[in-house]
Amino acid sequence: MKLIVRETDKGIIYECTCCGKQYHHLPLCFGNEFPDYYFTIPHDEREARVEKTESLCVIDKQHFFHRGRLTIPIIDHQEDLHFNVWATIGEENFRKRNELWRNPARVNEAPYFGWLQTSVPTYGDTINLKIIAIENEVDCIPTMKVTEANHPLKFDQEAGITFHKALEIVAFVLSDSH
Repeated sequence: MKLIVRETDKGIIYECTCCGKQYHHLPLCFGNEFPDYYFTIPHDEREARVEKTESLCVIDKQHFFHRGRLTIPIIDHQEDLHFNVWATIGEENFRKRNELWRNPARVNEAPYFGWLQTSVPTYGDTINLKIIAIENEVDCIPTMKVTEANHPLKFDQEAGITFHKALEIVAFVLSDSH
């Protein structure tokens, strides 16, 4: 699938070549409701084994996940590409994050280490990539930075991508929802 970019008297229109749907604003933020590990739990066991809020998830009282935002700068565009992703986190850091969630001083915390638990489209295997989570102000999920050496996601997160590449990624994500 591709996105056709057309300029109209009402501004730029992004049109899906697959279904013809038009977007007046290019969608640049995507996310997953659950960590990938969640989908390994049989459907009929999820209610008993999974505790979840909007940004925190515990499975079997021993696997701790938190949601954060992974940003890929678009070097020739005014906005960036964002993925709301999940990562594992140690129990101690999980509890600390939970305790500090409403505390403005949390931005002073050292980054937390974790393992990415979301498949990021077009970047191959991203499950279990090394990441760090950097706290943000109250009510904002942490910033996720890939630290895995020699992975294309780390490279693009650090160097940025072109608007053309961002369009390709967005088209892929949108086609996956058809």
